[in-house]
Amino acid sequence: MRTLITYIFLVSILGIAHAQDTRFTMSAPNAVENGQQFRLSFTLNDRGNKLQLPPGLSDNFQILMGPSTGQSTSIQSINGRTTSETTYSYTYILRSKKEGTFEIRPASIEVDGKVIESNSLTIQVVKSQSQPSQQQQQPSGGGQTQQGATETLNLSKDNLFVRVDLSKRNVFRGEQIISTVKLYVDPNIPIYGFDEVNLPTYEGFYTQDIEIPQQINFTREVYNDKIYQVGILKKTILFPQQNGSIQIKPFSLSLVVRQRVKPRSFFDDFFDSYRNVKANVTSDQVSVNVKDLPAAPKDFMGGVGNFSVSSQISSENVTTNDAVTLTLKINGNGNIRLVRTPELQLPSDFEVYDPRATDNVKASDNGVSGTKTIEYLFQPRFEGDYTIPSIKFSWFNPSSGRYESAATPEYTLHVTKGTEEQSATVVSSLRKEDLQLIGKDIRYIQQGNPSLRAKGDTFYGSVLFYLLYAGSALLFVILYIVYRKKARENANIALMRNKKANRVATKRLKAAAGFMKQNNNEAFHDAILKAFWGYLSDKLGIPVADLNRESAVAGLHSKNVDQQVITDFEDVIGQCEFARYAPAGGSEARHELYKKAEATMSRFEKQIKK
Repeated sequence: MRTLITYIFLVSILGIAHAQDTRFTMSAPNAVENGQQFRLSFTLNDRGNKLQLPPGLSDNFQILMGPSTGQSTSIQSINGRTTSETTYSYTYILRSKKEGTFEIRPASIEVDGKVIESNSLTIQVVKSQSQPSQQQQQPSGGGQTQQGATETLNLSKDNLFVRVDLSKRNVFRGEQIISTVKLYVDPNIPIYGFDEVNLPTYEGFYTQDIEIPQQINFTREVYNDKIYQVGILKKTILFPQQNGSIQIKPFSLSLVVRQRVKPRSFFDDFFDSYRNVKANVTSDQVSVNVKDLPAAPKDFMGGVGNFSVSSQISSENVTTNDAVTLTLKINGNGNIRLVRTPELQLPSDFEVYDPRATDNVKASDNGVSGTKTIEYLFQPRFEGDYTIPSIKFSWFNPSSGRYESAATPEYTLHVTKGTEEQSATVVSSLRKEDLQLIGKDIRYIQQGNPSLRAKGDTFYGSVLFYLLYAGSALLFVILYIVYRKKARENANIALMRNKKANRVATKRLKAAAGFMKQNNNEAFHDAILKAFWGYLSDKLGIPVADLNRESAVAGLHSKNVDQQVITDFEDVIGQCEFARYAPAGGSEARHELYKKAEATMSRFEKQIKK
């Protein structure tokens, strides 16, 4: 009987574990246009049957096709152990019937006789959108692709704009605000790259940046009942430092938009022609209303947020002149870096050192959080029992709109008399610079054999004086000769750099080829950029720090380089710079870019004269 019960228990445990390992996931776009077709997909990591769609799905969406089923297997080998997992997929094609925000309830499927439910979803359906005005304003042009962004395009603000999204607009002084700089792009507008980026400056705020990926990832978002591709350019935590209305001034971006050119001849219909056009966008001014804090208690140290305090003493039983450390920790979420150090009131029989404060904080989408640690160092001079008073700390909590406070416990310090050697020793604090000699009030006269010289004996007019004078003059002449020689060598170095420019650029392009084989996308594009900028710096005699697209093009024109070669150069530079903000292209795109860079560099060497 006991064996049977154990067997049933083990089977139940295995069944529960298997059910927990089964994953049934539903996915779909979070925003679609009314009447637009989209995919509703289900994935299951086990074989199932009797798939039941979410209840009420057909009330708001029309099922056009499905399910289309698929199967894939992934194999992993870790430390010699090989595992495999098979995934089954079910795909439906849906179309919305009306506008609104709809919750898709969980679907269900049977796996080994057990019903497994999926997650739920929320889909926002917006009205159908017209084509952007950028498609209607097609400039005339030839059949060939023009790569340089030489024209400026005025797009409607409904199609391309940038804005500062604030988590709060009405706050107390010192209360943290999450500021997100977002770029909104109509899905039909192809962004080719960034020409100039000027992010906002937050005057009147103490700021803390939130780390975000360097490469911009665009996601779908609905804003003013329209679907956009949205990329986050910067995230910053703001702490207002003054009362009243603080203005975040407008800032501007220059983007390169790839625009299709209207065909002018019969042959142009067989080829796609594009031109890169610069589009300038400017944000709106944003204001934040900052309220003053109420009348503060005496122990308010500037903290605004939600905090807690704790303390610890190094020892409660010490001898005279022993160093004692009281550690105060302030934990929480808010302007921790701006919190001032509370004062510790100690008896006059203590030698007190300046407290040391360290911050350990991090910035995230939830704001700044962490710990401020304050160490109070002191030394008792006389024996006896002393009370280390409590430290009171108050802060303002914006959520409740009032001040809150906490206090550390009192500590009783029992001090016994130290030995004579202890009273005359050098006591070292936690910091090396805080040293004091205790019990030594008299400094004795230096003893030994002093160094004496005759009265009236001076250094001026002595033999050593004239030798140093002559040596200084000789040293000046030598330095002058060396300086002139170095000046001539620098002129020769500039000539040698001009001669070796092509060799150095070829070496860097070979390095880019190596990164291309390794599928290292970021290093590949950086190597091509370094090759071109280094080559042009040596050939044109312009420091790399002063080189940009405009100065490089002006220098190439002064060297009588063909316009087509300059256009190819701008295209290579534009593609490499845009690779930092857009998802990486495939190996074919990198190979084509490498061939174009190599050909452009070769034509530079033929056309740029010394």
